[in-house]
Amino acid sequence: MTGSHAAPRTIVFISQVYVPDPAAVGQQMADAAAELARRGHRVIVYTSRRGYEDPSVAYPGRESVDGVEVRRVPLSSFGKRSMLVRLLGGVLFTLQALVRALFVPGLDTVVVSTSPPMASFAGVVLRALRRVRLTYWIMDLNPDQLVAVGAAAAGSLPVRALDWLNRLVLRSAQSVVVLDRFMAERVNAKVDVRRKLAVIPPWPHEEVPETVPHDANPFRQRHGLQDKFVVMYSGNHAPSNPLDTLLAAARRLASEPRLAFVFVGGGLGKREVEAAAREVGSILSLPYEPMAGLRHSLSAADVHVVSVGDAVVGIVHPCKAYGAMGVARPLLLLGPDPCHVSDLIADHDLGWHVAHGDVDGAVRALRAMLDAPRAELAAKGDRARALVGARLSKRQLCGRLCDVVERGVAEAPGDGAVAAAPVPFGQVQPR
Repeated sequence: MTGSHAAPRTIVFISQVYVPDPAAVGQQMADAAAELARRGHRVIVYTSRRGYEDPSVAYPGRESVDGVEVRRVPLSSFGKRSMLVRLLGGVLFTLQALVRALFVPGLDTVVVSTSPPMASFAGVVLRALRRVRLTYWIMDLNPDQLVAVGAAAAGSLPVRALDWLNRLVLRSAQSVVVLDRFMAERVNAKVDVRRKLAVIPPWPHEEVPETVPHDANPFRQRHGLQDKFVVMYSGNHAPSNPLDTLLAAARRLASEPRLAFVFVGGGLGKREVEAAAREVGSILSLPYEPMAGLRHSLSAADVHVVSVGDAVVGIVHPCKAYGAMGVARPLLLLGPDPCHVSDLIADHDLGWHVAHGDVDGAVRALRAMLDAPRAELAAKGDRARALVGARLSKRQLCGRLCDVVERGVAEAPGDGAVAAAPVPFGQVQPR
């Protein structure tokens, strides 16, 4: 990991999701918490006792994971069946985590993220009452996302209240971490935080794992994909990641025997995928894959789909791209240009880019993949994997995030990976 380590401190993370919950935010939090514990700090995580996607799943109330003290609170996750239910779970979780953290002896540093969006309230209160260091790690922007997907009106009271809270925590935090240059631009339009801002993309779940060959992959064997060209979407099926263009292309290509479209994950958009799967035999809809099998499921694809909604650039970040790149798979981006993934594809020749609504373009891209020489596909995947190893690895990026937590951005090494000076918004970091 990068940087020299600070004196041991007591650090609290507040996140509604945490491993073994499959949500990506929880995995990123777990990686950072474990690295800080490895550096000698006492790390406490307050998280939900119940699964974020499936509240019927219960986790132990207290346990030690990789040297991290994980403390799960009850009545803090009721599923995602409605916005009101999610809001209730988020508020109850935040209040419980805040009360418990107030009484942690020797508390020095608090890390809050955006799951739930109101978790930042706990950070602001702890900063004021306990005089702690506060790192605000922004994984997505709300209420911006709610407004962008049409789930809330821009001038509504809840939107204005949450936006006020965002501005408050941006002013209160000692350091702010965002995931790409587009998110940095949006955050700085709210409050100018350039002097304490770091642009650090999320990292793959594993350190560039060995890719599993198709003929030895149990995931492909289990789901009858041995002789198929697999186009996979793996992750949250959310309104911010529309899949209708891909589903329309799959319907047009229903008679192509070589193709299989595999959708792994959950979310509000899962119903649309499952409806299409009942119509088209080449579409397969599966639940989230457990972390232990993620390498096999990701490697089972020939091409991975990344979808970025036209209205959410800089609001959400396409984390799923890195897992696909880590197992040396090319990308098919559905989304606008410019965005973070379109930059990666254009700069490094990692795959194909199709605009939302361009079903003809999606069909052409899918046929081009089918007909492309295997060596060409492998070369795109190899470039993706090399980029992860060189600039986007868990070791590098998690280490830089932990440097920020330990020292604050103003004291971080000025090596261009963590932005100690104002962020150059015209440049993706890292490139």
